[in-house]
Amino acid sequence: MSAMTTRRLIDPAKVLLTGGSGLLGRELLHLEPRLLAPGHDEFDLTDRGQMEAYLASYNIDVVLHAAATTSPPAVEKSPTTAMRVNIAGTAELVALTVQRQLKLVYISTDYVFKGDKGRYAEGDELLPQNAYAWSKLGGECAAQMAPLALIIRTSFCEPEFPHPKAFVDQYTSRDSVAVIAPLILDLTLNSDISGVVHVGTERKSVYDLARKLGRTDIGELRRDDVDFPVPRDTSFDLSRLTGLRDEN
Repeated sequence: MSAMTTRRLIDPAKVLLTGGSGLLGRELLHLEPRLLAPGHDEFDLTDRGQMEAYLASYNIDVVLHAAATTSPPAVEKSPTTAMRVNIAGTAELVALTVQRQLKLVYISTDYVFKGDKGRYAEGDELLPQNAYAWSKLGGECAAQMAPLALIIRTSFCEPEFPHPKAFVDQYTSRDSVAVIAPLILDLTLNSDISGVVHVGTERKSVYDLARKLGRTDIGELRRDDVDFPVPRDTSFDLSRLTGLRDEN
């Protein structure tokens, strides 16, 4: 899947990226080094005053919010950090974007869906199945209240699948961050796009994804083998993404 050829209407130098040290953030900065990407010591989601001061110090048009606590097993065992960062911190940041009339791009997850049917469209019922997903939906609820928000539900992994085993009974639209990041960047830099967009590729098992990414030695794993809830099928209906790409 190639990136969209959207005419870029927003200056990348006026885009604040949170989570620049994460997997997605690093790939976005590789694609577009002009993005503003403060470290945690400059832009702490749990410190509203610091975030407000940073936003006041720079000429920012868009906040691309990719920072989050992201490990489902870790959040299941200890949810308090995800509460502070993914829910409360995101809500504070969203409030600041509304106050300053900035466009917000919120990176959400396919895990907000129940996972019982797959091929989910943007308007389908949301029903997370684990604590991490609930925390991301909490942030998404705040983003839904911002009039200039674009919510991107997505799923991505390292360019080389990082685990020795992969689920044969979990289905997804996940792909390499090298595939997903250009799509997110193009959506971010197009000021006309808002609402919710699903970003991913074809439906496949996680095991098939690992093989697609070059792992010929991957072992098989089943959802019942792990001690945290794993939804069965959170693959996307990508009709809106396809339509947006066809328009440009």
